[in-house]
Amino acid sequence: MTGYAQLKKTLLRGLFLFFISMIVFSGLQASPSEEGKPISGKLFGLFFEDINYAADGGLYAEMVQNRSFEYSPTEQPGWNPLAFWEYIDPGFSIGRIHVQTNEPIHPNNPTYIVLDVEVVGNYPQHEGESGVGLKNHGFGGMVVREGENYHFSLFGRLLSDQPVNLRVSLEDPEGELISEESFQIHSKDWEKYETSLTAIASHDSAYVQVLIQSPGELALDMISLFPENTFKNRKNGLRADLAQVLADMKPRFLRFPGGCLVHGDGLGNMYRWKNTVGPVEERKAQRNIWGYHQTGGFGFFEFIQFSEDLGAIPIPILPAAVSCQNSGGTHVIGGAGQKALCLLDMEEYIQDIFDLIEWANGPETSKWGAVRAQAGRSEPFGLTYIGIGNEDKKTPEFIERFTMIYNAVKEKHPEIEIIGSSGPFSEGEDFEKGWELANRLGLSVVDEHYYQQTDWYIANQNRYDGYDRKASSVYLGEYASWGNTLYNAIVEAAYMTSLERNGDLVIMASYAPLLAKRDFNQWSTNLIYFDNVNIVPTPNYYVQKMFMTNQGDYYHEGVVALASDDVLVAASVTTDGQKGDVILKLVNLHETPREMPVDLSRFSGLVDRAVLTVLAGEPTAENTFNQPVKITPVQSEMHINKTFTYQAPPMSLSILRIGRNK
Repeated sequence: MTGYAQLKKTLLRGLFLFFISMIVFSGLQASPSEEGKPISGKLFGLFFEDINYAADGGLYAEMVQNRSFEYSPTEQPGWNPLAFWEYIDPGFSIGRIHVQTNEPIHPNNPTYIVLDVEVVGNYPQHEGESGVGLKNHGFGGMVVREGENYHFSLFGRLLSDQPVNLRVSLEDPEGELISEESFQIHSKDWEKYETSLTAIASHDSAYVQVLIQSPGELALDMISLFPENTFKNRKNGLRADLAQVLADMKPRFLRFPGGCLVHGDGLGNMYRWKNTVGPVEERKAQRNIWGYHQTGGFGFFEFIQFSEDLGAIPIPILPAAVSCQNSGGTHVIGGAGQKALCLLDMEEYIQDIFDLIEWANGPETSKWGAVRAQAGRSEPFGLTYIGIGNEDKKTPEFIERFTMIYNAVKEKHPEIEIIGSSGPFSEGEDFEKGWELANRLGLSVVDEHYYQQTDWYIANQNRYDGYDRKASSVYLGEYASWGNTLYNAIVEAAYMTSLERNGDLVIMASYAPLLAKRDFNQWSTNLIYFDNVNIVPTPNYYVQKMFMTNQGDYYHEGVVALASDDVLVAASVTTDGQKGDVILKLVNLHETPREMPVDLSRFSGLVDRAVLTVLAGEPTAENTFNQPVKITPVQSEMHINKTFTYQAPPMSLSILRIGRNK
């Protein structure tokens, strides 16, 4: 064979293989004829705020309440440094207890207690249980399980000459022993003492007890108890079952730490990120704007770590150097309403933001990168977003300070996307001024918030259709309809299809609030309710989860034929850019079935079956602690053709996920 003939044969063979590979590839990916509109790949995520006891006593796994004796009457009437602690002296022991603030572990943690033990009783009926000490029932009782380990720690400082013996135990409400360990406090300096308690029985209302069992004087602080089984087994970690319910949603981002919590109840109550990093005994606890205590134990390190554990983008929100306009009451120095930092303090405040970026993204050799590394993370977190402000009233003071912050950060860190705020409502003066500011500064993202009745969401499904695509993108940071019935959830599902349709503009959206502890609610509508034992996901939760676990990268018009004048049906169709799956979301708000014609002929290589997930039921149905799974999604498999008509059940969200031939 001549060289020319050989070359010709080789070229023809190469072309043949190329066309064959393209045919195979087209069976797995969207062909040019089916290309849709690119939309955000991070559209649905989570917003966390410490409201409704969501953190301490909730997601944060610390079992001891008031562990550092920092509770105060300024937080709740009747609270004090010994709130939720009970002084005990079993076995006819004699001692005294008092509160001290001189020479604390750290200035951020000023209060501790001193126990002075004069006599330890020696009566047979109290053998091993005599002494002077304290017990703590935690946040309404401690849940312990047989065979599981619990990590106990405290900081102690010997004030007398001889070492003292200390016994720590877990006990049930009748005083029956669940676990115990003993150790000795021997140092004149503050030292951390740790032990592990293994439960020999299960109980939902246990307590921890600390007894000094030899004469002497001892200072104690940071008395702490954690389950060993935290989420991902993290130290200073999260309640495993509650965190898993969030992980199951597969959110694309996590916004934290709030919410109104961020700008705080007066300037002195603004959330300062530096108070929440480093060793927990050096973090600064304070009252939060919702009227209770936050330890700072669930701080910025834990938030970003949790984001990574969820596979979510971290989005921290910082104050815009002003306090909440709804501040008021005796807790606010200088009166009620929005207060602004003095302009002379703005340079220092902006430096705090620079320090946050260095802490998150800087090398471990940098000042703040070293703080991150000391916490166990040498590699940078790779922070890309920072939100500035939350629902702030757009006063001249706010606008001036926000502008200063934005310009400074964009100049020094152009790689960071700054998220602005349009206030607490879907329209009005603050909304207009927020968008005017965003347009003037050229913000990349604006955070919109609104809580509305169901009728509003039905009537506003075209809200974002007319937004200017050349202006800022939208992060719908807080939204919900007022209620946790199935009807509320399905209305929200219909609205979420419009967010997907506008996913080129609306790049993120998160329901709020996220968590609410039983009997400790500050907000009437929430995504997940819980107590120390039980977790109750609402129908709204399942809608959010169904959308999050079925996110797409491309939106396709005209696949589902719907009557243009029927606002009680909605649909969106997306494709997963990685897997090639076609995802149909079909919503029926009618109380009777509705036919929805589907034409999939533009999509090549589809299999002839779909995974069908349906959430449906009575409009007024709710999940409660008595009936926690009354409304849950049902999954099945459905045969499909290129064209077919889907019979949408009444009051339902249906998701059909269709794969490609391999």
